[in-house]
Amino acid sequence: MTKNVLILPGDGIGPEIVAQAERVLNAVNDKFGLQIETIHGLIGGSAIDDSGVPFPDETLAKAKSADAILLGAVGGPKWDALDMAIRPEKGLLAIRSQLNLFANLRPAILYPQLADASSLKPELVSGLDLLIVRELTGGIYFGQPRGIRQTESGEREGFNTYVYSESEIRRIAHQAFQAAQKRGKKLCSVDKANVLEATVLWREVITEVGKDYPDVELSHMYVDNAAMQLVKAPKQFDVMVTGNMFGDILSDCAAMLTGSIGMLPSASLDENGKGMYEPIHGSAPDIAGQSVANPLATILSVAMMLRYSLNAPDAAMSIEKAVGSVLDQGLRTADIKSDGCQVVSTQAMGDAVLAAL
Repeated sequence: MTKNVLILPGDGIGPEIVAQAERVLNAVNDKFGLQIETIHGLIGGSAIDDSGVPFPDETLAKAKSADAILLGAVGGPKWDALDMAIRPEKGLLAIRSQLNLFANLRPAILYPQLADASSLKPELVSGLDLLIVRELTGGIYFGQPRGIRQTESGEREGFNTYVYSESEIRRIAHQAFQAAQKRGKKLCSVDKANVLEATVLWREVITEVGKDYPDVELSHMYVDNAAMQLVKAPKQFDVMVTGNMFGDILSDCAAMLTGSIGMLPSASLDENGKGMYEPIHGSAPDIAGQSVANPLATILSVAMMLRYSLNAPDAAMSIEKAVGSVLDQGLRTADIKSDGCQVVSTQAMGDAVLAAL
């Protein structure tokens, strides 16, 4: 049965890294007979340049009909002067919301070949393998009312609303507990229940859902302590679950423990397992077009897509093994370079992964 994959290169380094990931996807498609067909679309700044909006109706239609989506990155200073309502990032928020991609899975895995690239001591991070499950379509990023207003005194005031419903918390909790069951059976829920009522409810609902998963050890941690513990003793965590804003921050912190944000993929899933897959780094406009960007996170996002949405675990494993093989060969892009290793271009790194496949 044919599977359709929508490819959205996006902005900045997006087209460069997605090009290499698409080559890898095509290779495993042929090797494993996966019957995958790809289509392409526009999102973010490239869509604004083409049609004036960051998430065109045509892209939405393609996204709804696809079995999975591969995204590069969106945004850049070229569009910073635009009104907030039509900025490139609105396209990203819109596709998540329109497709109900509420569960964001962000693994932070330290490849042993890159232990020296981490900003922490090797003994703190060697063997690191944690998963952050971030609620993606609620919280303060989507809450209403929001805006900038003028007070009676004439002073401008910015305001946002942090809101979560019980059903939103419950469904992300189930995703997190089920992920923990497949790993080390430990789940840490991160909140700020000592000062935010929205996260008082978060903690209550997470605890209630936990009763359905007696085999998973549940703990709770305030977000400020969680940030400190990620730097102090990151291997204490197996799976972490948290809201949209806290997850945004903590997952980037966890990424740097692994040596480079350019190494980590992510998945954003709906209730049926359909997902959008993307590297967790941004569009890096300062290096766009120079063929120095690291494509490995995007290539590993293809592996996640094969595993979670396209039911092709063998193909996913072959990609992950190929990436490990390339790192064993001492090949590095500039962001993960170290003494004695060979620094290669974006294209050359893609070539090496294809050769390893």
